Amino acid sequence: MNKIIILILILFSFAYPAFADAIDGQWCFEEKNFSIDGSNFTTPAGKSITGEYDRHAFSYIVPDGEAGAGNKIDMTLIDEDTINLKRPTDDSGQSGMEMWKRCEVTS
Repeated sequence: MNKIIILILILFSFAYPAFADAIDGQWCFEEKNFSIDGSNFTTPAGKSITGEYDRHAFSYIVPDGEAGAGNKIDMTLIDEDTINLKRPTDDSGQSGMEMWKRCEVTS
């Protein structure tokens, strides 16, 4: 009886599609994009740097020569196609929250 239950559980585990559940990938917002590959990060300006990687989150310090240099950017994976990117509040009190989407692959 236990073998049948185990077999059924194994079969059901293959019945659902696998979804990407990691923050790694190419992300787009308006005309900007960046990529995450583990702790390796390519900024929207094209600089290759390293950041703090977690499977569902990423943060980095904006490098010199880019807008917001020295600020920490935090990102959290919301679902397989969306991340919430948070920039520090600016001088006007505006929160820097942006919803980035996975870039569409075109060939």
